[in-house]
Amino acid sequence: MSGVLGRFAPSPSGRMHLGNIFSCLMAWLSARSQDGRILLRIEDLDPQRTSRAYADQLMRDLEYLGLTWDQGPYWQSERDEYYEDCLLRLSAQGLVYPCFCTRAQLHPGPASAPHASDGEYIYSGRCRGLSAEQIAGLKAARAPALRLRAEGVESFTDRHYGPQTCHLQRDCGDFILRRSDGVFAYQLAVTADDGLMGVTEVVRGRDLLSSCGRQLYLYRLLGLTPPKFAHIPMLLSKDGRRLSKRDKDMDLSMLKTRFNSAELLGRLAYLGGQLPTPQPARAQDLVKVFSWDKLPKEDLFLPDGLFG
Repeated sequence: MSGVLGRFAPSPSGRMHLGNIFSCLMAWLSARSQDGRILLRIEDLDPQRTSRAYADQLMRDLEYLGLTWDQGPYWQSERDEYYEDCLLRLSAQGLVYPCFCTRAQLHPGPASAPHASDGEYIYSGRCRGLSAEQIAGLKAARAPALRLRAEGVESFTDRHYGPQTCHLQRDCGDFILRRSDGVFAYQLAVTADDGLMGVTEVVRGRDLLSSCGRQLYLYRLLGLTPPKFAHIPMLLSKDGRRLSKRDKDMDLSMLKTRFNSAELLGRLAYLGGQLPTPQPARAQDLVKVFSWDKLPKEDLFLPDGLFG
């Protein structure tokens, strides 16, 4: 085994769909092609959206597809103490402040809200300069979220999309570390976990490319070693929509009625440029043909007939 440690980090909020499977397959192939290992972490931070039943199903689905893992599963819902410690370390640096903004204040409408190029809302800094007296008064009415002051510039080279630069205030603004209901935010939890667990390579969808600047900033503040990032194109429906767990015709329960695991993986490998034809292939068979150079950079539209 090499020193490469990749990971699966799914959220158990529904059955895996074709896009989830594609992302897991590319992450697995990248690590295995380097004689590396895979870690499984269940990102079940939000008890309102996730369930242990979905997580159990997800693990059965990965095993059905032959996408095995070497470490885990780890459960984010069991790691609040560690996230709290990370939050305290950031607070000690004077970079954390309470935010009392309502949803309406955070999303006032397209005419007045600044947005990143991908449509993500950029926080205005409304609560950044509150006095101690103002904070005390607002706390009497509602519990605050906790935000991190985002300062400076973070640069890195994505394995697939090349050099990237994030100007934190311009591109994302101050971001949430813990929600007002006490749930730790994705950016903090995923960074803290990947750093502590020694993940060396993160392969995930291009939609998360904009998260890298925030996560690299957190790695630096927490004194953790960041992984190498490699983002992959998104799978899109014929009309250009991103696949989601609401697209029941593309979730694994429906796909298994049409294809066996080798047929499904072979079609995904073909769509991702790894095979010349959509021929059946086991996950292990694809390791020897996998190459980042074959993977397209543009998003992938599902062609008629390939998946039903």
